[in-house]
Amino acid sequence: MLKQIAEKRGFFAALDQSGGSTPGALRHYGIADSEYSGDTEMFQLMHAMRVRIMTAPAFTGDKIIGAILFEATMDGQAENKPVPMFLWEDRGVVPFLKVDKGLETEADGVQLMKPIPGLDDLLARAVKLGIFGTKMRSVINLASKEGIAAIAKQQFEIGQQIVAHGLVPILEPEVSIKSPDKAGAESILREELLKGLDALPESSRVMLKLTIPSVPDFYRPLIEHPRVVRVVALSGGYSRSEACQKLAENHGMIASFSRALINDLKKSMSDSEFDAALAEAIDEIYEASVDKA
Repeated sequence: MLKQIAEKRGFFAALDQSGGSTPGALRHYGIADSEYSGDTEMFQLMHAMRVRIMTAPAFTGDKIIGAILFEATMDGQAENKPVPMFLWEDRGVVPFLKVDKGLETEADGVQLMKPIPGLDDLLARAVKLGIFGTKMRSVINLASKEGIAAIAKQQFEIGQQIVAHGLVPILEPEVSIKSPDKAGAESILREELLKGLDALPESSRVMLKLTIPSVPDFYRPLIEHPRVVRVVALSGGYSRSEACQKLAENHGMIASFSRALINDLKKSMSDSEFDAALAEAIDEIYEASVDKA
């Protein structure tokens, strides 16, 4: 799994919408709020959508090297197998788990992660289910040195807790594409991440999930850092074509897209229409993730 994540050409499928983002994702897929009652039914419908994606012919390790799962997806089944086992054994896709519990209210221009109660128990369960790594997101809205330093500190501290379980954490300090000084925020973030990486024990390995930078190849020093397994990009609200265009300008950075991957998929599609739309999205994102130089 480590060799695939570190070296293989391809990208990540982020299938980890949860909580507040789930109703919107279902509406976009073509399931109205009136079609379910309560969280249990909502997550059952979401799981069915994710299984439809994961079992589609194009969803394989040929182009998708990793997939990020919501906790309920990790605990679910696909073709009568636990989802992490199905992804790796049947699809050749390395499974990751989203572990954060959402965002705090903005302070100092950033939104830290909420506390993650029971994290050690969750990580132990993830290891038993065959999960390789984790992902956790916080958000940077302004070019605030104090705020961004706090974001980096929290990401690295929880990251080390995850490393202690033998998992590879994806640190995701997202810079909002709506930030009034996105490039300034990215400059501060790169400095803070390099400091955090330099301070890691030699045996620690992490990944980074970052907004596509305003300046192409700006994150090359992070990509080349010896403690970094891979740097992946979030689509951040860009359309798929725009995200792919921007990503292609950044050598060594690969996609980890959610909405940009699944936005064209609808429940009403026939299986052949669904599979064709997903395959087209996979091909476009793969091409943007593969270095041309």
